[in-house]
Amino acid sequence: MDHLPAPQLARELTLRSVVLFGLAYMTPMIVLGTFGVVAADTGGAVPMAYLLALLAMLFTAHSYGKMAAAHPVAGSAYTYVRRAIDSRVGFLVGWATLLDYFFLPMVIWLIGGAYLQAQFPGVPLWVWIIGFIGVTTGLNLRGIKTAERANDLLMIFQLLVIGIFVLLSLRHVFHLGGAGALASTAPFANNATTLAGISAGAALAAYSFLGFDAVTTLTEETVDPKRTMPRAIMLTALIGGAVFVAVAYATQLVHPGSDFDDPSSAAFEIAKTIGGDVFSSVFLAGLVVAQFASGIAAQASASRLLYAMGRDSVLPRRVFGYLHPRYRTPALNILLTGVVGLIAVRMDVATSTSFINFGAFTAFTFVNVSVIATYLKRRRAGERPHPLGYVVAPAIGAAVDVWLLVHLDGKALTLGAIWLALGIGYLAYLTKGFRAAPPEMAFTEEEPVAKAG
Repeated sequence: MDHLPAPQLARELTLRSVVLFGLAYMTPMIVLGTFGVVAADTGGAVPMAYLLALLAMLFTAHSYGKMAAAHPVAGSAYTYVRRAIDSRVGFLVGWATLLDYFFLPMVIWLIGGAYLQAQFPGVPLWVWIIGFIGVTTGLNLRGIKTAERANDLLMIFQLLVIGIFVLLSLRHVFHLGGAGALASTAPFANNATTLAGISAGAALAAYSFLGFDAVTTLTEETVDPKRTMPRAIMLTALIGGAVFVAVAYATQLVHPGSDFDDPSSAAFEIAKTIGGDVFSSVFLAGLVVAQFASGIAAQASASRLLYAMGRDSVLPRRVFGYLHPRYRTPALNILLTGVVGLIAVRMDVATSTSFINFGAFTAFTFVNVSVIATYLKRRRAGERPHPLGYVVAPAIGAAVDVWLLVHLDGKALTLGAIWLALGIGYLAYLTKGFRAAPPEMAFTEEEPVAKAG
């Protein structure tokens, strides 16, 4: 009896779809959620912090684009480092990246639940968290197209709320100071601005860009990935950065300086100032929707990374390399991320977010290094790739990422070091004391047949 062919991820996503997934992962409204904290660091120059962070992140986005074109398969940084540098280093980068991808959905659902509990204190937090997890997991299990359609609707609403916020902000500023008040350099530099403050603000703002890299986990579900993926990565970073800068500028015009009753809820103060109680309620709905959309994208990306590592048998293949025969989704991985999300019931936002940043900036650094390693390999093969795109740009990106990594708070560095030590121990077990290479599945980079219908 002939065996049926194993199910494959279906190529159904276009450039537009991938960019929207990336933007949902980044959560454009996060600029408002962190506005007060960044304003305090920068002395009221939030848009300058985001502008500098955008310029810094574009170097790393360029490197992700290079590697996605060279290796159009799922796995993101794990796959790129494994193929460009060394399988053992790739494993450890993938292990570190799990801190970002695997636990980020949990953080997103926790933040969304916290927003709702603040508005409806009579409802326990765990009810909101389970609700987020249940709906998001169900959408992702049904397939990438179902998740895409839901994501499109949520992104439209989120961008609509952002657009209304900016228009109300500009109207407020116009009524107070006339047309001249709409064009000001104070949000970029003022008497309270210092280089140290802007640098600290840019480091915090850089966290908002985590997500432009996540689209690479959808490579095997993207049409013409060698062409689409590099464009999607750069567009996600550029569009997200432009939204961050524009929204921060309008918001900073409404509230110059950095004095707030509570920096963590500064955006709510400003929403009430520019639109009253009605718009502040709409604004809350926008924040919740933003977290829901981000949760869909984050869970989809985490499940694809686990699938790539399971398919390589680095993680148990029977579980992590499984695809649902009908929906062609990594169903067990999606369910696993949902179960892990339940940890949010027993955690707070500050503790949970400390898991993420170590893995993200470790991955960013090594993807930049992978581009340089690819340059050296191609040179040895007799090719002449341009050093500007293969050496200079990734070297700048790596330097920026290392700087961000070492400036994480002590808790993040400690947790990251412990996680990395566990990964080294597991790698030693897999490789019989580092004497053998980690297991790897020899799959091709040919495009699977697109799903019919």
